Amino acid sequence: MRIEDYALIGDQRTAALVGRNGSIDWLCLPRLDSGASFAALLGDESHGRWLIEPVGEVTKATRRYRRNTLVLDTEFETDDGVARVTDCMLTRVDHPVVVRVVEGVKGTVEMHTQLVIRSDYGSTVPWVEHAEEGLTFLAGPNAFYLRTPVETRGEDFTTIATFKVREGERVPFTLAWSPSHVEPPPALDPFWAVESTESWWEEWSAQCTYDGRWREQVIRSLITLKALIYGATGGIAAAVTTSLPEEIGGERNWDYRYCWLRDASLTLEALFIGGYIEEAREFAGWLLRATAAHPSQANIMYGIAGERMLPEQEIPWLPGYEGSSPVRIGNAASQQFQLDVYGELMDAGHLGRDITGEVHARRWDRERVVLEFLETAWCEPDQGIWEVRGPPRHFTHSKVMAWVAFDRAVQAVDRFGADGPVDKWRKISKQIHDEVCEKGYDPKRKTFTQYYGSEELDASVLMIPMVGFLPPEDERVVGTVKAVQRELMVDGFVLRYSTQAQGSVDGVAGGEGAFLPCSFWLINGLALLGRTEEAEEIFERVLSVGNDVGLFSEEYDTKADRLVGNFPQAFTHLALVRTAATLSGAPDRRRTHQAGGPAPDV
Repeated sequence: MRIEDYALIGDQRTAALVGRNGSIDWLCLPRLDSGASFAALLGDESHGRWLIEPVGEVTKATRRYRRNTLVLDTEFETDDGVARVTDCMLTRVDHPVVVRVVEGVKGTVEMHTQLVIRSDYGSTVPWVEHAEEGLTFLAGPNAFYLRTPVETRGEDFTTIATFKVREGERVPFTLAWSPSHVEPPPALDPFWAVESTESWWEEWSAQCTYDGRWREQVIRSLITLKALIYGATGGIAAAVTTSLPEEIGGERNWDYRYCWLRDASLTLEALFIGGYIEEAREFAGWLLRATAAHPSQANIMYGIAGERMLPEQEIPWLPGYEGSSPVRIGNAASQQFQLDVYGELMDAGHLGRDITGEVHARRWDRERVVLEFLETAWCEPDQGIWEVRGPPRHFTHSKVMAWVAFDRAVQAVDRFGADGPVDKWRKISKQIHDEVCEKGYDPKRKTFTQYYGSEELDASVLMIPMVGFLPPEDERVVGTVKAVQRELMVDGFVLRYSTQAQGSVDGVAGGEGAFLPCSFWLINGLALLGRTEEAEEIFERVLSVGNDVGLFSEEYDTKADRLVGNFPQAFTHLALVRTAATLSGAPDRRRTHQAGGPAPDV
């Protein structure tokens, strides 16, 4: 199936992808970043899946989430009738549980189920034992418990069954996970589990305070972000998956089940836009704990509990999505040096101060240490926002974000009464600003470039007006927006940069799709320039490539007309929320004042 044929269910510990055909093809247990027990997404059914579908031909399949929840209904129409499969993960228990209920809607439909559990990314076949309440699957530290009234049987190391469901009948299945060394978790009522999960998500969604345009899409994006939160720590994973390719058949396949500092201020802003202050506090707490080290040792990403060591390795027994190899787990980019993350950290602190009007003493002490490190580090080349695996460069966006760090420090003193050497910070801020405008700008082409002295373009420079580095009406910003539209725009979507250009910086073979967050950045830029009608037209175009249940991946292949990259992608949904708010006239807290001028009175 295509990437867009999957829907998401989750419980704030982990999450699963459910295909349009009724197959759960991806599930890591017990955490988002644990080894996958269903890995058919990156291989085939022999690598683990859980299928429930009608026997024989399906004439039509439709699906939807129940209102503003993560309870998924998929209806299968056959010549004999209609059956509905309801999928969810229970949020109110201490262990992961997948709940699946098959309901007869019309006529009588014969159904088939195939359960293939393969721990360790599809490599470990469990030992199966029969118990009074169902089946137990043991695989080292993992134990799985299948409970259903349906009579199952083993065949070729899989668990299968056929059964009939008549109109008005409901047939339940639950699959629970727990450590193999503890007692099995108690059985639960699957019908209560569905109702409980539905009410939990409805209560959470009802707290959303966003009342602008595209509210439905914003709420779905916020629900998706909530599902990507690891509830125990507040960390937000960039995606549920690893190694979904940026180009079908290519090698740009990365593990995105971690938390990127790059997303920090965007995450806080999106949560604030939705009115989810508690989630914002929890994420800020995760930031504080995860980055508790000398700034010179800062990672660009961390594990969902704040882990620093994310060693990258390849999984040779998985062929990859549609043959896109290698399949990677872990991410070597975690050890790169990226200047922009320090700006993101300072901007996140700034957003917190802007919301509360207060300086958090403990966090401010940490931010001052960051600034001391940046006083010299900002001059160094880095790998940039896109984590290129080529040589370090003086990336324009990285320098802009270094400016953001000192700018937000100046604002902390001027607006909120924080202590610190504001005159020195103001001087460094101006120095960075002057250098970027001199070395990162091409006056002949009237655009900011990818890195100092480069002729290449990079969509990350669209952030310049969004973070307040220059006002939107500045001719250099206007020229940059025009250049991006001219050189990086394809069918209404924006590329990050040219991967095919001579001397491309990324050090990886092959190409990639258009980057959806960059498309949203362009829309924001157009809106800030007053080109609202054009911005809205492109926004609707980008929204149209989300799947039928409102989910987006990282990129879009304009030639093949399909989503590519890891899925669902937090970065895309974060950018969607900000862009909808911009087009609805909501204030942008990242643009509190323009470069070089005094901070406003508040």
